[in-house]
Amino acid sequence: MTRVFLSPPEVGDEERRMLLDAFDSNWIAPLGPDVDAFEAEFATRVGVAHAVALSSGTAALHLALLLVGVGPGDEVLVPSFTFVATANAVVYLGATPVFVDCAADTWTMDPGLVAGELDRRAAAGRLPAAVVTVDLYGQSCDYDAILASCDRHGVPVVEDAAEALGATYRGRPAGSFGRMGVFSFNGNKIITTSGGGMLVTASAAEAERARYLATQAREPFPHYEHTTIGYNYRLSNLLAALGRAQLAGLDSRITRRRAIDTRYRTGLADVDGIGFFPIADYGEPNHWLTCVTVDPERFGADREAVRLALEAEDIESRPTWKPLHLQPVFGANEVVGGHVCAGIFAHGLCLPTGSALSEEDQARVVAVVRGLTRG
Repeated sequence: MTRVFLSPPEVGDEERRMLLDAFDSNWIAPLGPDVDAFEAEFATRVGVAHAVALSSGTAALHLALLLVGVGPGDEVLVPSFTFVATANAVVYLGATPVFVDCAADTWTMDPGLVAGELDRRAAAGRLPAAVVTVDLYGQSCDYDAILASCDRHGVPVVEDAAEALGATYRGRPAGSFGRMGVFSFNGNKIITTSGGGMLVTASAAEAERARYLATQAREPFPHYEHTTIGYNYRLSNLLAALGRAQLAGLDSRITRRRAIDTRYRTGLADVDGIGFFPIADYGEPNHWLTCVTVDPERFGADREAVRLALEAEDIESRPTWKPLHLQPVFGANEVVGGHVCAGIFAHGLCLPTGSALSEEDQARVVAVVRGLTRG
């Protein structure tokens, strides 16, 4: 039996064809026609006017925060329950992340805590420079509530949709909320360019500014002229060609991951002590990863025992995100709430959910989990 990975990349003949077409065209340099086409096709899919292809989702977050005006000495509200890049991008700009807990019924940023914190800070005259939302494990935040609070105080929203391409909130695509949206094409995401990301915005001026900053802020002179500090953040034409092929297969990947999630829920439905990532009634996730919680008192083993049992059978699983307010690097940062996401981390586990996962390999996962139960 071969190893079962958590969320490996899935590529096929079309990815190979488009990558070789770009190679044979000699558009090897950082920019080219596939970059332009990928940006246009992606913007259409997300329902936003402009997209800028970049070297990573973290680069997209960095530029988005810079473009909304975050700078040294500012504070930014950030979910605690997320990957570290969300907060790192804030720190890159000399600002400080203030961590906000998630809601138990969605695992995404708690709108009530956001509203209360913004009201409290407005009364004290110290509103944050921005709020970063995270569409966690492929599920959108509750944007009606969060945007209402942010709009009331004039605080811009950056949507970290790195994990949520293809998800929707009340019928509208993830990434299209707030002032800017960002995506990741890391190898474990629902589509990949091996490494890469995308910034999306409704503003043509902001898209052009992002492109300018991402190409070392080069001025339009025949020589290299620079009046501001820029970054080397653009996506290569070869990787954009790969991204175009992956984007064309997005719906199929979502369909298969939804089926995988359904099979897990069915296969473990009668197991006492196993819970599942809650799906909100306001949207449709892309089912990037299926996550479970393990109640050791009822199940008979804890989350780590399940992970090690799976690993012993050459099956990769992973604890859910460790809350950022519990990370040593951010131990001194302010946190609003924190007990909900801390509890999820203590009991949460991500199961293999790659879109090419076979039913036979998924049955192996279910069998290992069931084999640890009390009964």
